[in-house]
Amino acid sequence: MLSVILIWLYMLFTCYVTGFACIRVISGKKTFQFGKRTSYLYAGIGTVTVYAQLFSIFYKVGLMANGILLLICLLCILAFRKEILEDLHTFRLTVQPARIVISVVLLLLFAYGTSTGIIHYDTSLYHAQSIRWIEEYGAVLGLGNLHSRLAYNSAAFCLSAFYSMSFLGGQSYHCCAGFLAYLLALVCSEMFSKKRERKPLLSDFARIVSIYYLLMAFDEMVSPASDYFMVFLVFYIVIRWLELIENKEKSYFPYALLSLLCLVVLTVKLSGAFILLLALKPAVMMMKEKKGKDIGKFLGLGFLTVIPFLIRNVMLSGWLIYPFTSIDFFSFDFKIPKGMAEYDAKEIQVWGRGFNDVSRYDDPLMKWLPEWVENLDASNKVFLVFAVIGVVLFILTTVYGIIKKKRDMADFLHITGTITICFLFWLLSAPLIRYGCVFLWLSPVLVWGNIYLKISPHLDRFKIYLIFLLFFGVYKFGVFGIEVSKSATLKYLICQKDYENFETESYVLHGYTFYYPKEGDRVGYRDFPASPVKAEDIFRGETIKEGFKDVIH
Repeated sequence: MLSVILIWLYMLFTCYVTGFACIRVISGKKTFQFGKRTSYLYAGIGTVTVYAQLFSIFYKVGLMANGILLLICLLCILAFRKEILEDLHTFRLTVQPARIVISVVLLLLFAYGTSTGIIHYDTSLYHAQSIRWIEEYGAVLGLGNLHSRLAYNSAAFCLSAFYSMSFLGGQSYHCCAGFLAYLLALVCSEMFSKKRERKPLLSDFARIVSIYYLLMAFDEMVSPASDYFMVFLVFYIVIRWLELIENKEKSYFPYALLSLLCLVVLTVKLSGAFILLLALKPAVMMMKEKKGKDIGKFLGLGFLTVIPFLIRNVMLSGWLIYPFTSIDFFSFDFKIPKGMAEYDAKEIQVWGRGFNDVSRYDDPLMKWLPEWVENLDASNKVFLVFAVIGVVLFILTTVYGIIKKKRDMADFLHITGTITICFLFWLLSAPLIRYGCVFLWLSPVLVWGNIYLKISPHLDRFKIYLIFLLFFGVYKFGVFGIEVSKSATLKYLICQKDYENFETESYVLHGYTFYYPKEGDRVGYRDFPASPVKAEDIFRGETIKEGFKDVIH
């Protein structure tokens, strides 16, 4: 736990400084009021994520990568010392003591949760190995030929490798998912601020669902699974976007910044790719205002955000977006065979539907969907019912808004339509709950929450809202408290719970010792490099740095 807190303090420093500098550089001489310092932190998270991916293309992500970033932070502090000191001074004068107490309590709580908990199955299968490859070598050509899941490129793994501190000689820490959970908890706690209007807002409903997810993911965020990164980021984007709409924000700049974070989501998990539809709003705003330079600026930043991800895809698999073969530009000797890539794509979809038989890939919707629904737990069945009805209501609301020319509905229809499309894409492709629960839950919450706010103008909405929140809070926090107390342990007060490791067999290729599990398909982090089965000689040359080719070559 202590180790997690120390790493988080380092993350707070580097993300705040880089995020502050990036926002100031992007804004130029324009003055924008952000109000919330989490904006700088999230901008920093996006910046460091891109930086870690870019660095991994050329070299391993470890001591040198951190040293260069610290130097960059020092230069940023020197360049923006006046603005940073002014921002910190304003924070010191305006922050409420209660806010500090809440922040510290949440930090201790989430640091504890990040120090212990359940290591995800896939973490021992390939997450840990993917992170270690980045720590040891960076991006290796054709790595997916050793183990196809090592080609499942995610920016989350690069961020985890950057902050793992493995170069210090101890264990490899995996604190980034917990850090994002902590920041989201801080954003959710703003709902109880005394400065807010004493009435519920649509952003509050999004916060309530976020809290629900935080309680459910609390004992799992110790794993560096990309699903958690994606969900935490999407919740933040939606909450802040709704707040901008509620505050009638007229500037395109904060919307454009959130759109860049949407691109980061795409590089973390492709199941969240359609969140990028939110970028239509700032794009339209800039075109209306004829801001050609700013359009070019944000297009360039968007390109810079996504290009390291695409380059890493090509390096790891030979495909621009693995395992999807519809975009086929390259013919490298390290390219994963098309048949294997197509099999992987089918396996992902079938697994998402709750089956492990790839032959069921061609099952019609009305055959696999009822089985999938039947296997859902009760709460997600309720969410699904409200989500499906919510899609119908959203369509009717959109038709009504178009017929009546309700321009004031455009912002709500835009964000709700984006989340609805994300929900339908997830539902009809690979609807594993952890892949897209954020869309399953937010889709009905936005639709039904808006209906509630519209049809009850004469009710004392705040009291009704508080009663609902009280019952929800007492139940969920009660269950949460019982679960945490049952698993409470002092074992990890200093160091975080390490990756799980499994018994392996070893063999030698070109002077390198490789490993594969004695039983099952999981290895963990310790025995490296490893794959689920004994690999053939697929070296492109004599060293690992030269990469791996498929067996045909």
